[in-house]
Amino acid sequence: MSAITHHPSDAMLAAYAAGNLPHPFAVVVASHVSLCGQCRATFEAHQAVGGVVLEESHAVPVSPSLRENLFAQLDAPFAPEPVYERSGVYPGPVMEAFKGRAPRWKTLGMGVRQDILSRDVNGSVRLLYIPPGQAVPDHSHGGLELTLVLQGSFSDETGRFGVGDLEIADEALEHTPIADEGEACICLAATDARLRFRALVPRLLQPIFRI
Repeated sequence: MSAITHHPSDAMLAAYAAGNLPHPFAVVVASHVSLCGQCRATFEAHQAVGGVVLEESHAVPVSPSLRENLFAQLDAPFAPEPVYERSGVYPGPVMEAFKGRAPRWKTLGMGVRQDILSRDVNGSVRLLYIPPGQAVPDHSHGGLELTLVLQGSFSDETGRFGVGDLEIADEALEHTPIADEGEACICLAATDARLRFRALVPRLLQPIFRI
C-alpha cells in the first residue's frame, strides 16, 4: 500500500471516538482508521482523553428504579457481537456491514457498479466499483460526502486518491472523479444528502439508483 496522504480532520476523529458521527460516516471513518496507523493513534488518544474526562466527572445520583433497571440489564444473558476481520480489500467495518454476505453489485452503466450497504434518514453508505479510466458524472453535493479508496485509485480536481485515502467533499466542491489506469477502483462512500448531477441523464436516473 502506498503512503496515505488524505485523512479525516482531527475534529472528525474526535467525533467518531465520542460516538457522535452518523452511522454512514462512522463506517467510513472506522474503515480509514483500520487502514491508517496515524489516524488510529489519534483516535486512540481521543478515546483515552474521553476516558479521563469520565473518570474525573462528578457522579450524578439516579433514581432507585433507574438503577434497578440498569442492574437488571447487566444481569441479563449477553450474546457477544461477532468480530469481523478484514477480507481481501474490505476492512473489518465493511465486513461488519456485509454481515457475512458477499458484495451485491448493481450496475449503474458504463461498467460502474454499486452495493448499498445501508440507507436511512442519516444518509447512505455504499461501495462503488469504477473501471479503469471511467469517470463518475460531474456532480456537486447537497451535504457531506466521504469517499475512501479500498482498491486502485481515482483522481479529480482536488488531486489523486489511493488506497486508504479519504476524500471529504461538501457543497463547495464540484468534481468529476476518474478511476486511474490499472486496477478497477473500489471505494466506500457515505453521504448525508443527494448528489447534484450537472447532466440530465444522471439526474433522471438518480431516483432509481438512490444516489
